[in-house]
Amino acid sequence: MVHKPDGHERTAHPAAEPKLVKFSDSGFDLEDPNQVLRGLDVYGSDGKEIGTVEDFYVDSEDRKVRFLDVGAGGLLGIGEKHFLIPVEAVANVYEDGVTVDQSREKVTGSPPFDTSVVPQADYLRDIYHYYGYGRA
Repeated sequence: MVHKPDGHERTAHPAAEPKLVKFSDSGFDLEDPNQVLRGLDVYGSDGKEIGTVEDFYVDSEDRKVRFLDVGAGGLLGIGEKHFLIPVEAVANVYEDGVTVDQSREKVTGSPPFDTSVVPQADYLRDIYHYYGYGRA
């Protein structure tokens, strides 16, 4: 809520919040089919495997990828945990993997991510802050 000078409250303008959509639900196409990251293994700056890119979140207004959804652990999807990683953390993309500039320990200690909902502005700010990026 935002307080107006007259003391009344109003909801913040929705345009101020990022409009994210899960890529797999978006209907968007990649400019270059070689940009497909889904299914690639993700490694931390310490060289340890973190998980696999399950999907990514796109800003629906400017159509830019903002976050990777990385799944880790579990068996056949049961017990799997998901971590949201800002694309700013991607250090290298190669044929069969992605390296991020964060350690495995840092990523697995990140705020919990619920894949059943699109992340909201407060959560995104927390994620950027957690990883040390000034954007939100």
